[in-house]
Amino acid sequence: MGSSKSAELGAFLRSRRERIRPEDVGLVSGPRRRVSGLRRDEVAQLAGASVDYYNELERGAGSQPSEQMLAALARALRLTADERDHIFHLADRPVPRSGTATSHVHPGMLDLLTRLTSTPAQVITDLHVPLVQNPLAVALLGDQSGLRGLEASFVYRWFTDPEARRLYPEQDHPAQSRTFVADLRAALARRDAKDTEAGSLLSELLHRSPEFAEIWAKHAVAFRRDDRKRINHPSLGVLEVNCLNLFSEDGRQRLLWFTPALGTDSADKLDMLAVIGTQDLAGR
Repeated sequence: MGSSKSAELGAFLRSRRERIRPEDVGLVSGPRRRVSGLRRDEVAQLAGASVDYYNELERGAGSQPSEQMLAALARALRLTADERDHIFHLADRPVPRSGTATSHVHPGMLDLLTRLTSTPAQVITDLHVPLVQNPLAVALLGDQSGLRGLEASFVYRWFTDPEARRLYPEQDHPAQSRTFVADLRAALARRDAKDTEAGSLLSELLHRSPEFAEIWAKHAVAFRRDDRKRINHPSLGVLEVNCLNLFSEDGRQRLLWFTPALGTDSADKLDMLAVIGTQDLAGR
């Protein structure tokens, strides 16, 4: 990354930071605030970066940011799709394909996610790749931010990694498998036939999972919109929740949020998530 592009990236990040009000991203402005936009330390916190590293980026003196860091900054600064592409170009990084772990999150969905502070929520792609999670979703489902490639898709892990299935009680596995396959078929039908990402996912699943291939051959199709499911938590036990979905206009992204099922003790257990913290369970 050249010095001129580094300087332009820093200036652009600063301009985007200064236009955002703290309340736009769920922060409290406070009476003694001296800047109208976000502070550098607040952007760093929202993006999961160190303050020193972000300061270096704005000064145009930092090292080349990774694709994951650029995606995190785009979310923290509520960049539009064009603005997100711009910072990738300035950083000499390839613009991510839609549906990958570094995909651009629709600003409206990100805003709603920010406001969902009392319930687990996350934004995923139509291929079940988590893009961003709120703290309660991390506590319930595990931190999924470090997964890349096909492994980033929970559907892929469900059919290829037995550890992923620990998230649901064993007796629920057959129903979950059928639901995942029907949902994936509906999602792939909406994509271009030449979509290499979707094609690779389907090809690998058919090759690696006889269970997936058997269910796929039955041609069931149905988007997963509203669902009641049981989730295993290592400290709280089984939580019975309603999983609700809000789809983006093009169907490529979904905002998922979880509410306690009526007639269960899951409401009390969900209240405990903030206390329990993150579980070591990579799955949805």
